[in-house]
Amino acid sequence: MTLQLQIPKKFEVGKGCDADRSLGDLLLRTEMSTKANTSRLPKEYVGLSEDVLVRRIGEAKAKLGTKLVILGHHYQRDEIIRWADFRGDSFKLARHAASHPEADSIVFCGVHFMAETADILAAPHQRVILPNLSAGCSMADMAPTEDVLQCWDELQAMEGVTGKVIPVTYMNSTAALKAFCGANGGIVCTSSNAAAVAKWAFQRGQKVLFFPDQHLGRNTGLKMGYILDDMLVWDPFQPLGGNSREAYRKAAFILWKGHCSVHKRFTVDQVKEARKRVPNVKILVHPECEHEVVDIADAVGSTEYIIKTVTDSPPGSAWAVGTEINLVKRLAQEQPDKLIFCLDPVICPCSTMYRIHPAYLAWVLEALVRGEVVNEIKVDDEVARWAKVALERMLATT
Repeated sequence: MTLQLQIPKKFEVGKGCDADRSLGDLLLRTEMSTKANTSRLPKEYVGLSEDVLVRRIGEAKAKLGTKLVILGHHYQRDEIIRWADFRGDSFKLARHAASHPEADSIVFCGVHFMAETADILAAPHQRVILPNLSAGCSMADMAPTEDVLQCWDELQAMEGVTGKVIPVTYMNSTAALKAFCGANGGIVCTSSNAAAVAKWAFQRGQKVLFFPDQHLGRNTGLKMGYILDDMLVWDPFQPLGGNSREAYRKAAFILWKGHCSVHKRFTVDQVKEARKRVPNVKILVHPECEHEVVDIADAVGSTEYIIKTVTDSPPGSAWAVGTEINLVKRLAQEQPDKLIFCLDPVICPCSTMYRIHPAYLAWVLEALVRGEVVNEIKVDDEVARWAKVALERMLATT
């Protein structure tokens, strides 16, 4: 039975997003800015119709059989998710790949850091492929390795701070930063275990350097009972991160100035508007949102938590969800007995995640059928070794 409530027009998805643009536009905006030696989509795939792509992807997947595993992140478009053997968040998917050693090829329909993590956890014979190498993550890009190393060096040189800082990196970061944490007594966290990981860190030091997402770090600290005065933001574009040495000596959390471009869009005004327009609506948001939004939400949690919370709710429930629109739309389609809509009335899909177009999936699968591997993600052995140390610390903690 479909719920006979209508989403207010104000909450309809806005037009003009990257999702509304053609594959040709996608190529111009992404591939044309990549490095010259980057594998680019062959021209023969650009003009293929949706029906042809569906047929060719299906044929290639069938030929590869159990030697192939396709992973689809929750934020992927439906045209990609339909081919996924597993769908989930980034770390869950990476672990799925590692649990299927019969698969020689892992095609990760996500973004770059996710494919890196899959490669770190994969068996030596497995090859991880990212269909479009331009599918990065703007948040991960906000914490370049050299900037984090400079921050670390400056903190270690401060009297009263030296030796007291434990680095914690969010899963949404490069393999190099995970390795940095592994080599410096640090750890990785996810959005669901960040508080447990921070507790682990404070058992080993007096301060946490949290990157790259300041909002997850801030919301985690507040959840643990810390106050805003216990936290500082490190701005890599400012001398000494924009704060005094004395401020760092007093701080418990040093938060990198980074954010998720999708979750930063959700606002207090949107929460108020949803509650005004939809009686008994529950506000459910991701902890990458700003703390002012998190503070007034009815429930806060990771992508998997959001899915479970909505799924376990009774028929007739109303949810305004503060996370990526592809996931929200899919929840609404799969659970028509509930009213589920995006908190932001003009939200766009994650633009980098959306770069995994079916044409790219067809290309990499047909190459595998021919015995060719294109767009393989391979993490340096030494980087992988230390990154795995940080990941294993997390697994032992939670």
